[in-house]
Amino acid sequence: MRVLVVGGGGREHALAWKLARSARVTALYAAPGNPGIAEVAECVPVRADALDELVALVERERIDLTVVGPEVPLILGLADRLAARGRPVFGPTRLAAELEGSKVFAKRFFARHGIATARFETFEEPGAARDFVRALGGRAVVKADGFAAGKGAVVCDDVAAADRAIGDMLERRVFGEAGARVVVEERLEGEELSFFVLTDGERVCPLAAAQDHKAALDGDRGPNTGGMGAYSPAPVLDDALTRRILDTVIRPTVRGMAAEGRPYRGVLFAGLMLTAEGPKLLEYNARFGDPECQVLLARLADDLVPVCQAVAEGRGLPEALAWRREAAVCVVLASGGYPGSYKTGYPIAGLEAAAARPGVTLFHAGTAREDGRLVTGGGRVLGVTALGAGVPEAIAAAYAAVADVAFEGMHYRRDIGGRALARLGRDAP
Repeated sequence: MRVLVVGGGGREHALAWKLARSARVTALYAAPGNPGIAEVAECVPVRADALDELVALVERERIDLTVVGPEVPLILGLADRLAARGRPVFGPTRLAAELEGSKVFAKRFFARHGIATARFETFEEPGAARDFVRALGGRAVVKADGFAAGKGAVVCDDVAAADRAIGDMLERRVFGEAGARVVVEERLEGEELSFFVLTDGERVCPLAAAQDHKAALDGDRGPNTGGMGAYSPAPVLDDALTRRILDTVIRPTVRGMAAEGRPYRGVLFAGLMLTAEGPKLLEYNARFGDPECQVLLARLADDLVPVCQAVAEGRGLPEALAWRREAAVCVVLASGGYPGSYKTGYPIAGLEAAAARPGVTLFHAGTAREDGRLVTGGGRVLGVTALGAGVPEAIAAAYAAVADVAFEGMHYRRDIGGRALARLGRDAP
């Protein structure tokens, strides 16, 4: 098979790395890819949001399967464009991807189909939004309706913070049209869980669960980021909770989307809060998480290609997949200043030593080549991912590899996996 991976971040490196290990793949391309992906695939300089060029690439290279990593091309309708030409694609249609592309659509969908979520209202007028914040007691989450590059959800501790977030979105339009409507919802308390399934529009195949760390600093302090690390499996999840999530959240979603003429095919990523009343759905993403994808694919024992094919063709999806017994931990190495402003172009040292460690894989997220040298090229630079007999052992292996790597301004969290350790009653290694 000739396979194309769309995207160029850490998630896409993990996808390309896993797909390249399949005996079914005879040619692997990535658009645009990155220096790490270039080690396993042919990178083509086409942006992930350049739909015309991507379609032309698929036709020119006779691609048998396109695997779409990021959300933007899905929200823009890349899957529709390829399917119309008879080209199999792993990823939902534009209408199905609206589960991620529109927070207003998603929350109203949850309400229509009885899926437990936070109390919410949607607004276009700032005064009414601020009144609802006060009705919630000030602790609220304010979300831009449209795509805002992961920055459109503001968790607010008090009325003043919520007022600022509403003003930024509805008055100052810092997110443009994406913030022309907002969702204001109650702030749920509990433990967050990333729950993934594959679906062909009817059947559901659960994947291993993961937990990530969004805050920039240790102890879940500082601004939210795209993700500073992740681990899998998640000790908080047992078989009973898995069944409850599938029966009360995932399957009603798949049935509801089909009933509304938006059959969902692809990976469905449920961001859940495990509250005292049970699991409640925070949001859906229409793709693998990043860095959750890195730890999931490090643990996946099965070939990814036939699974992606089954989803793309809407048939033959297995009920379950095989997973390695080991745990996986990913520690993100970020540029100084991330998620705020940061500089790039700094040489990266120590990758060979880190990659030589048993069970360690380095996934490139924001790297570049300059004059033959590997340098920093983004906010999140590398995802140092390690396998271990359990979460504690995987944590130790990941941080041992982190110690090998260096670049100017490098920062990372030192407590990735801490929640799992606490639940297991273990100290940090």
